[in-house]
Amino acid sequence: MGEPRLQFYNTLTRRKEVFEPIDANNIRVYVCGPTVYDYAHIGNARPAIVFDVLFRVLRHHFGADQVTYVRNITDVDDKINARAARDYPDMALNDAIALVTKKTTDQYHADVRALGCLEPTIEPRATDNIPQMLDMIASLIDKGHAYQAGGEVLFDVQSMARYGALSNRKLEDQQAGARVAVEKHKRNAADFVLWKQSTQNEPGWESPWGLGRPGWHLECSAMSKRYLGEVFDIHGGGLDLIFPHHENEIAQSCCSHDTERMANVWMHNGYLQVEGKKMSKSVGNFITINQLLDTDTFGGRRWPGEVLRLAMLMTHYREPIDFSQRKLEEAENLLDKFARKTNGHDSDGPVDETFMRFMSDDLNFSGAMAQLNALDGRVLASTLKLLGFETYRQAATRSVDEEMIAERIAQRLLLIGEKNWTEADAIRDALLSEGIQLKDGKDPETGERVTSWVVL
Repeated sequence: MGEPRLQFYNTLTRRKEVFEPIDANNIRVYVCGPTVYDYAHIGNARPAIVFDVLFRVLRHHFGADQVTYVRNITDVDDKINARAARDYPDMALNDAIALVTKKTTDQYHADVRALGCLEPTIEPRATDNIPQMLDMIASLIDKGHAYQAGGEVLFDVQSMARYGALSNRKLEDQQAGARVAVEKHKRNAADFVLWKQSTQNEPGWESPWGLGRPGWHLECSAMSKRYLGEVFDIHGGGLDLIFPHHENEIAQSCCSHDTERMANVWMHNGYLQVEGKKMSKSVGNFITINQLLDTDTFGGRRWPGEVLRLAMLMTHYREPIDFSQRKLEEAENLLDKFARKTNGHDSDGPVDETFMRFMSDDLNFSGAMAQLNALDGRVLASTLKLLGFETYRQAATRSVDEEMIAERIAQRLLLIGEKNWTEADAIRDALLSEGIQLKDGKDPETGERVTSWVVL
């Protein structure tokens, strides 16, 4: 049958497209990484997992040596400066910044490793690419796309006719609500910073425009060009980055390089909520990856990294996800089932073709779940390995009679339908006494009651 053709939804064109690499021997992917001022939260975990799966799928299709995956570290940013000043008030700011960025970067690496993510091919740091940023700014000024004003170098958005194409925003709409009085040194309210002044106590580099530091958007444009070229295959990140970050990356890169595109395909993962609410420190539901892995913050227990990974993948990457204790329990139940079905089987084998057809269709993992459930043995083990699930079988599992459990769940559902609550509860309690906990819920499509189970 052969390998299915890859296709991805392209935010730039707003349609699903067959993936046509620029060079099939050198697939190039850039994904925006963390700004290292704080521990990564579970919203940051989603793009790390989603684009790790993309990396794995591309390697499966084209070969491991034919894919270059760049995920950057932003280690110069005003949020970092503020955190360093807050945490180390008695220390010189630059020394404090070094401590904050090292601690946070080390923790990020440990967190994404626990989530089963491969290391990117290249992980550049913004501070190692300042000369490339200065070159890009000079190019933009020379070509009439940037100007110096108010101690800053700014990008002139009106100099680019296609500005706003990625986010589908019209420039006049952006200007209508702008606070012009606050930013009166700008030619246009939507103009954004390429270079800003630094005091002697702030991180800064000498430049033709004075001691300063780069704007956030500029950093990714310079790093992607250095490691992937002026135009590359795929640029990824969260939905929240489409505007202004990715829009401004496109503006800088295309105007500096005189290209029509920065990347051919733009992929974005959806938003994340926690138990139905937007994650916020003020609401009290702000959760870091480290808290889920190493503390009893969520659901009164610690959660293995592979459970967090599967819980993230059970929803299609472009859809919003409601991160909940129930979803984690469902993922854990599935992994326990997979562990029993693959027990004793080698994971080095063929990947299921039907599963790969789903994954080749815009990473349709949610659609591939039914196929995963139908697999067992070596094929299931090797298919799960492709997705980054290799350590789940190390967890201790005990033998259970799945057919017996299914029969008793079906009997209980009949009793519930007859409103015979006493006997239905008796079945639930009997299973619980045997170490099998039932979880009731609703099918999201039909609204019918569904019951899952987990081994305690």
